[in-house]
Amino acid sequence: MAVDSVTFDIRSGAIFGILGPNGSGKTTLIRVLCGLLRPTSGRARVAGVEVTERPDRVKAAICYMSQAFGLYRDLTVDENLRFYGGVYGLDRELDERVAWAKQRMRLGDLGNRLTGVMSGGQKQRLALGCAVLHHPPVLFLDEPTAGVDPGSRRLFWQIIRGLAEEGTTIICTTHYMDEAERFDRIAFLSLGKLTAIGTPPEVRAKFGGDRTLEDIFVMLQEQQP
Repeated sequence: MAVDSVTFDIRSGAIFGILGPNGSGKTTLIRVLCGLLRPTSGRARVAGVEVTERPDRVKAAICYMSQAFGLYRDLTVDENLRFYGGVYGLDRELDERVAWAKQRMRLGDLGNRLTGVMSGGQKQRLALGCAVLHHPPVLFLDEPTAGVDPGSRRLFWQIIRGLAEEGTTIICTTHYMDEAERFDRIAFLSLGKLTAIGTPPEVRAKFGGDRTLEDIFVMLQEQQP
């Protein structure tokens, strides 16, 4: 069983982390919440929509940003943004949203830069800008800063916090426990089961006050077959 009786809720505008070793059920759970995988039992509601009943409506209300870079490397920053704006059906507000994304993602002077020659941090900020062009109320991030330098990671999370403060609900997976400390709430999965949920201090307290999130992660990882 990939995910076993996992139950939680996320308030609007929160940054919620789903953490756990490889094979713990994170990807399966996210696929269910995105409407890509129908659960064998239970229910899920995302952005007010019952996932098992209307997965098409869920897909229209969310955006998923994967760890792998998926934009067009031979297009410029502006061209990628305008292309994805067209995919999302933006028309009259396309210019306004492109300008917003470039300013918000700190890419204002890179509009004519080929995406393929940008740094890892710049690429991830561009990918995020493309993801939120259409104002999705829920954003899924799958290890969004893997392989990115510490300075770029810090800037990325400053941007993410700003989006959350404006009401975007963000669900994120990460293997960086220092990033997990930035989340409003976290859920630890192990062997398909929810082992702990709460704020980072609450989760540390559950496993013993002297344990760090990294200690907990390593402990759960050692339990995996």
